[in-house]
Amino acid sequence: MDDSLHLLPGFRFHPTDEEIITHYLLEKVIDQSFKSIAIGEGSFNECEPWDLPGKANMGEKEWYFFCKRDRKYPTGMRTNRATSSGYWKATGKDKEIFKGKGVLVGMKKTLVFYSGRAPRGMKTKWVMHEYRLEGKYQYNNLSTPHQDEWVVCKVYNKKDTKISTGQQEVAERMNSSFVDDLLVDNPDQLPPLTNSPFFYNSRDIVDYNSFDLHSPSLDFGPLDHRLTLIF
Repeated sequence: MDDSLHLLPGFRFHPTDEEIITHYLLEKVIDQSFKSIAIGEGSFNECEPWDLPGKANMGEKEWYFFCKRDRKYPTGMRTNRATSSGYWKATGKDKEIFKGKGVLVGMKKTLVFYSGRAPRGMKTKWVMHEYRLEGKYQYNNLSTPHQDEWVVCKVYNKKDTKISTGQQEVAERMNSSFVDDLLVDNPDQLPPLTNSPFFYNSRDIVDYNSFDLHSPSLDFGPLDHRLTLIF
């Protein structure tokens, strides 16, 4: 990876699917000399997924490459996705990519890397999104040789994906042990059930701002005579 190719602090290369198709892949197909400082060139048949980050132009958890699809047979359409130690296997349904008001311009295929040989390969955490031209930008509509079919591949490792601080905080608060600890360590933070606004007698409405709830002289009455508090 070229250390000189870095964005300013705080900036990341994070294009949308449509931007990958129209601003990068299409340019590469039309002009094979086209280069991008953010997207390198590579061959997924000659390199293992864990070696790809070191060959990328830039990226921290996602790495982008221009690749030529290696045909398994000269006259066929099947792509050779095997490496020395494993193979990439497609999963799920290809996703359509649209531009503007519903104009189909590309497709995205999701693949997972398996170590070993099919059908007994072992699934890994390495994932690849393969972008190809389709619809308006399909190769049949462009004056380029079909055998030089370019794609853009985005590679990442799922084990490196971490949830944000906000998501983590929400997850912790949903954890029952978190609530139990709160009740044990800070019992005064939760109001007594007799004060709960969810159980009330509509005939008795008290303005919360008119008195001090912590006053020792305040009496809410028996359990069957609850109050509604207006905040």
